[in-house]
Amino acid sequence: MELSDLDATGAAALVRQGKVSPGELVESAIARIERHNEELGAVVTPLFPEARASVPGLPDGPFRGVPILIKDLVATVEGAPYAGGVPALKRAGYRSPHDSYLVRALRRAGFVILGKSNTSELGIVPSCEPPCWPAARNPYDLTRTTGGSSGGSAGAVAAGLVPIAHGSDGGGSIRIPSSCCGLVGLKPSRGRVSLGPDFGDINGGLVSELVLSRSVRDTAALLELLSGAAPGDPYAAPTPLRPFSQEVGAPVGTLRVGFATQHLGPHGTMTESHPDCVAAVAEAAALLRSLGHHVEPAEPDTLRDPEWVPRFIALWTATVVTNLDEIAAGLGRPIEDDDVDVLTMALYRLGQLITTSGYTHAWRWIQRAARRMATFWDTYDLWLTPTVTTPPPLLGAFQSSPDDPLAGILAASEFAPFTAVFNATGQPAVSLPLHRNAAGLPIGVQLAAAYGREDVLLRVAAQLEAARPFSHPATRR
Repeated sequence: MELSDLDATGAAALVRQGKVSPGELVESAIARIERHNEELGAVVTPLFPEARASVPGLPDGPFRGVPILIKDLVATVEGAPYAGGVPALKRAGYRSPHDSYLVRALRRAGFVILGKSNTSELGIVPSCEPPCWPAARNPYDLTRTTGGSSGGSAGAVAAGLVPIAHGSDGGGSIRIPSSCCGLVGLKPSRGRVSLGPDFGDINGGLVSELVLSRSVRDTAALLELLSGAAPGDPYAAPTPLRPFSQEVGAPVGTLRVGFATQHLGPHGTMTESHPDCVAAVAEAAALLRSLGHHVEPAEPDTLRDPEWVPRFIALWTATVVTNLDEIAAGLGRPIEDDDVDVLTMALYRLGQLITTSGYTHAWRWIQRAARRMATFWDTYDLWLTPTVTTPPPLLGAFQSSPDDPLAGILAASEFAPFTAVFNATGQPAVSLPLHRNAAGLPIGVQLAAAYGREDVLLRVAAQLEAARPFSHPATRR
């Protein structure tokens, strides 16, 4: 097997067995990035000299020598450039003063950071086409998006440039690119992974961090590695009954699974997903039935409420205001129109119109809706949906123009109505690569569980993976 075919667990095993050295893993990954990144646009900041220098002193952790990328948003790498897709930060040459807690944990585990991966500007739209970097291109079809905002990481892992990569998720930004690129992408429960030291939470807990991976075992291992509250965190997810890695291959039992493929459309009517996404859910439902689970059509009633989108966008725009005001303070000047994308500036101006009362009312509405939604888990263990409503779109699908500055965010809300709700409620959800359409494009399905129940998601995800092993035909050598 080629090194590019390995997941992180497999690569680490070769190092422990003495079949490959950490340096060989690192050099192999660097060579693949140098060969293929120009066409893929996955890595925006190579850190190859730093990576090579770190190899001799690697700790004897469980992933010693395994290469990884860090998304250029939220997580920070000491001394490395940080732009978050924002041209003003790139031009200013801003560099992070410290490793985030997540990056420190990855280093202690023996991972070698090869660079920073592409992201949409401030993670706003589900496609990596920031104004300061070339677009990230889907390795299955270079004319299409990788999804976003963790799209650079997704493209790199799908193409086999690295076996695993960091991602963050504030509205679907791990799950969406995992669907578009045929990967496993888990958004953990709120408070499961610390965002320190720079954040206690982000926008009341909408944002979580983890990885995009090639296997359920990698996702479980990284969730176990990165879980746990740090001093000063405002809250923490419930402690699991046993290590998450032990859920892979554990008995699943008979689960109650509800599924749906329709979402509330822009005119208040229920809208069906693309036929390829409907087929993916039908196929996953049939597979779950064949494994002994009880599967039937069902959805939380609260998701038919048209207030979800405006309330969520109110929270997002408030965060855009905070982010750009912090950037302006760091630059020592106001943010100008040419500093950011037209959509980002439109959201900034819209967010400035939101009153303190408007922001708190948005959160209060969402918290009440989350309590109503929690009753769904009295009847069902899992909810199955498409991860997104269409196959991977063409590049440019989420762009805005001066004449229609909010077009990108409205298109995003139609593309990913099934993901953002779980950022709002704090529940865990995972995208699994169980389907491809006739054109060979990946179509992910999403499974969501009650708050704190990543164990259930990992057990059934591993069962599905064993029944229908995941493959990665877009791998580059």
